[in-house]
Amino acid sequence: ECPLCLLPQPPEAFPRLGCCSHRSCRACLQQYLRLAVRESRVPACCPHCPAALHPNDVHRLLPEPALRDKYEEFLLRRLLLADPGTRWCPAPDCSPSQAGFLITLSCVGLGTALPAGPGCGTEFCYHCRQPWHPDGPCAPAPSLATPTAQLAQQEELGNGEALAQAEAEDIKVCPRCSAFIMKINDGSCNRMNCTVCGCLFCWLCLREISDVHFLSPSGCTFWGKRPWSRTRRILWQLGMVLGAPMVISLAAGVAVPVITIGIPIYMGRKVLAGGPGSRRSSLSGCQQCLSVTSSVLLSLLVSPIITALTVGVGVPLVLTYVYGTVVLSLCR
Repeated sequence: ECPLCLLPQPPEAFPRLGCCSHRSCRACLQQYLRLAVRESRVPACCPHCPAALHPNDVHRLLPEPALRDKYEEFLLRRLLLADPGTRWCPAPDCSPSQAGFLITLSCVGLGTALPAGPGCGTEFCYHCRQPWHPDGPCAPAPSLATPTAQLAQQEELGNGEALAQAEAEDIKVCPRCSAFIMKINDGSCNRMNCTVCGCLFCWLCLREISDVHFLSPSGCTFWGKRPWSRTRRILWQLGMVLGAPMVISLAAGVAVPVITIGIPIYMGRKVLAGGPGSRRSSLSGCQQCLSVTSSVLLSLLVSPIITALTVGVGVPLVLTYVYGTVVLSLCR
């Protein structure tokens, strides 16, 4: 049975992958790769694990030559964007199919104009990617401004201007490769993944993030149109520092009886609610009662251990975060 479509398939319908031992039917893998390439999620990973599919497997599974060519193009672009010495032609009509649309620093000198591909004719500066300016210094491009400069500019604006600018900004640049990324500014998820270079960044502060970025006192929220103001962030941090003991005590006071009593009740109901095809359905009434009683008694012995581990590990972690990370953030 294919784990994706849940349909029974013959053994020959499950192609072997070179990256891992997971198996899915050929039709599901082909549809999965079609969507991945069309959405530029390249290199594509296994549907069941993070292992990247080998290019040979992708070529073997993709039946359309156009999608195979697009897959190779996305792979090439991602590889070249990781090289700081490459430059792409900024002309909108310069097609990637033209030879010479990519320029490297080894091709020309630093003080010369970069030629584009044949049929384009655009000359641009290697440093600022703007039209060639032999008589003047490089001018920074507003669209390629650094995330720090963008945040500083927003802080300098008034509340009304900042709000209007935040509503209008739905196109930003990736902090790693400067690729343009569009997002609907409706307060949806701010955890962005650049499909060009694979950078995981925050849409609000335009910084590469880790898994705890939205839990840190940075003012960035997972859902929202803008980060918190400095005043709101400081008030929230002070509230966490002052109210942490009361909140932790209340949470622990609720969690201890819920876990201690809830696990035995859950296990008793789980054993009692066996389906007609289960092994329990063939037992007699006395055996069923004994089975439920034994599971509840065993859960009563195990639940205090689980409760102690949950409280003993969770409370120190929360206290370390509040009186470590939050306090350090307040002292800055």
